[in-house]
Amino acid sequence: MILSGWINKKRDHGNLLFLDLRDNFGITQCLIDKDNKFFKELEKIQLECVIKIDGAVSERTSDTVNKELKTGEIEVKINSYEILGTCKELPMPIFSDQEYAEEIRLKYRFLDLRRKKVHENILLRSKVISYIREEMTNLGFLEFQTPILTSSSPEGARDFLVPSRLNPGKFYALPQAPQQFKQLIMISGFDKYFQIAPCFRDEDARADRSPGEFYQLDLEMSFVEQEDIFEVVEKLMLKLFKKFSNKKILFEKFPKIPFHDAILKYGTDKPDLRNPLLINDLTSIFERKDVKFDIFKKLVNSGSIVRAILTKNTKDKPRSFFDSIDNWAKEQGASGLAYFTFEGDKNITAKGPVGKFFSEESLKEIIKITGAKSGDSIFFACNKENEVLKLISSARDKIANDLNLIDENTFAFCWIVDYPMFEIDEVTKKVKFSHNPFSMPQGDKKKLNFSKPLEMKAYQYDIVCNGVELSSGAIRNHKPDLMYKLFSIAGYTKKDVDNKFSGMINALSYGAPPHGGIAPGIDRIVMLLANEKNIREVTLFPMNQNAQDLMMNSPSEASEEQLKELNLSLKKKK
Repeated sequence: MILSGWINKKRDHGNLLFLDLRDNFGITQCLIDKDNKFFKELEKIQLECVIKIDGAVSERTSDTVNKELKTGEIEVKINSYEILGTCKELPMPIFSDQEYAEEIRLKYRFLDLRRKKVHENILLRSKVISYIREEMTNLGFLEFQTPILTSSSPEGARDFLVPSRLNPGKFYALPQAPQQFKQLIMISGFDKYFQIAPCFRDEDARADRSPGEFYQLDLEMSFVEQEDIFEVVEKLMLKLFKKFSNKKILFEKFPKIPFHDAILKYGTDKPDLRNPLLINDLTSIFERKDVKFDIFKKLVNSGSIVRAILTKNTKDKPRSFFDSIDNWAKEQGASGLAYFTFEGDKNITAKGPVGKFFSEESLKEIIKITGAKSGDSIFFACNKENEVLKLISSARDKIANDLNLIDENTFAFCWIVDYPMFEIDEVTKKVKFSHNPFSMPQGDKKKLNFSKPLEMKAYQYDIVCNGVELSSGAIRNHKPDLMYKLFSIAGYTKKDVDNKFSGMINALSYGAPPHGGIAPGIDRIVMLLANEKNIREVTLFPMNQNAQDLMMNSPSEASEEQLKELNLSLKKKK
């Protein structure tokens, strides 16, 4: 047989030389004995050289079968070989998946991609995208491609701009998402649209977000309500995650959690439902006269809130466990986490550094609020709402991990629903849109109370899995008059709306159907399926944290000729 590939590993046994030959499909063990005239040459050949061998396939003996390889029951005895591509000295090992410096991995990404784990992640990504396309077509969706060169979005500070040679001084923008185009597709009379859409956003990198570009399953449907979107997405996600993972799915019917409840119970609108710990509001406890914890009482009097986490049956945990949580909170920039453990059945007491500040009656009230029992412990924090939610939601994950409460072999999906239409801007103290300004408000459109905008809820929703937000979506506001009214609450005049959203508002004026959609992130879906913590591990050619492609030396400087042709000049920083 003829077999070609890269030399993954060599093992010299004196009379026998074993070569592991690797290709896109896996590894095959090949061998050559010392009597073969090519033995000496292959002894000296560099790893990762590309060779073609001519040999005979033979069955391995039962004691030498390698069950970890797809080809582990056979081996190939080499008769002759040919070098197809030589290899220089390697800057990093290929045959192992050991951690290696990010700079080297990204500079030599074409080598990094040969490594087993990363290679399999990219193959998984390809299979996931192909499967999504097949399922979306089966669900009656049509795939369309929307423009890449378009106009800048209204919130265009994060746009990538492309200068126009034929229109001097003007710029295209790369789409942050195909939002307006997919709505225009619905207005054009198409019923169901989808696209594996490239999106471009000049944002800083995070573990779950690539700098610059990402892909999403963009979809939109006409003549639908919120539940219709949920049905399609749940059906797709269940099939997708069952096909590409052996993990258990905790909820076959995804729970719907109102935004207000999510913030109260989990401290975030991206809750990890594998974590059984819940957060409770204990602000009222520190308004009682029989509570002497003066530090928190003063903060509550000045407008702070108190949030608490209950841990079940932790009375036997050593003091070091509680102190480690407190020290962790201080490392996050907080003043720490207060804590105590409930003791006694009839006569309730609190054991811990701050337990002495609570009367028995106040402890009973805490038990009533939290459902605590003797032997349970409570951690609590006090601060302004945004700060305390940030700390307590992270503490919920930290404590659950320390107590081994999270089942890593599980996927827990949920919907976050009923987002507020408006909120108060912390800086300007003015009313602004809280999520998506183009969403349809909930309720009878003829009876909406525009005088109380903070009480208005929208048909906006997020889908979350294991604490990872996969996507936001909404039922769109397709009524121009209602859109003008809602924008006026946020301080926009009719002229502002016409100028900033001229294409959309004009199209909506020519008979628009009710429509809505969502756009789950492909990168994050594959991250979850591959059990990876960093999006770089499932991206073919990722950038580094500074949005640089070290392999292609991008971004790069433009030549004077290029700038001149584009009617651009650069202003050098002083």
